[in-house]
Amino acid sequence: MAISMPRMDRLPADERGVTIGDFLVPIRLSERLGVRVRHVGLVIAGALLIALCARLYFFLPGSPVPYTAQTFGVLLAGGALGFKRGLAASTLYIAIGAIGLPVFAQGRAGLEVGYGATGGYLVGFILAAALVGRLAELGWDRSIWGGMAAMLLGSVVIYAVGVPWLAVTPYGGDLGVGVGNGLLPFLVWDAVKLALAGVAFPLAWWFVGRRPGDR
Repeated sequence: MAISMPRMDRLPADERGVTIGDFLVPIRLSERLGVRVRHVGLVIAGALLIALCARLYFFLPGSPVPYTAQTFGVLLAGGALGFKRGLAASTLYIAIGAIGLPVFAQGRAGLEVGYGATGGYLVGFILAAALVGRLAELGWDRSIWGGMAAMLLGSVVIYAVGVPWLAVTPYGGDLGVGVGNGLLPFLVWDAVKLALAGVAFPLAWWFVGRRPGDR
């Protein structure tokens, strides 16, 4: 398995912009469904993936932010779907939760979640899914190191929005407390998620490359 970071100019022209999500629906089936229906289906699937991952969570004592697989779902959806569909899937997920469906961590829902301590992370989800999706379109997800780097950058974006928001909302602007509660306790957990994602995407591409015949 290759471990060098792919560059867009090293990918064949017909593969640029193609993500692993494009292989989830066989060509013959997508021709019958139509391109738009196929894209909408993938976006909905991405939003559902994030919602399912949000169901896996736990808390550390004293922290208002849960350990959750939610961010893992966001990064996976972005990497699998690409820029536009990843952006749409994460936005759809936030919208579904905002209107009252219990898809956020702890089964929460409603606009008050967006205004609360963890609202910045939700905004970061949208930006991170778009970034990781674009990097996947450039081929970063086709190697272990490229995949891990893409996921790391996505995580940085989530924290860049979520931690200052957390610092302002419940802690009155104390960034040090925000970092202590919303970043440092999660670094090991995030390293595990990055490693899993970094391996998952190259394995998926390897599997696709070994599939015989038409996808």
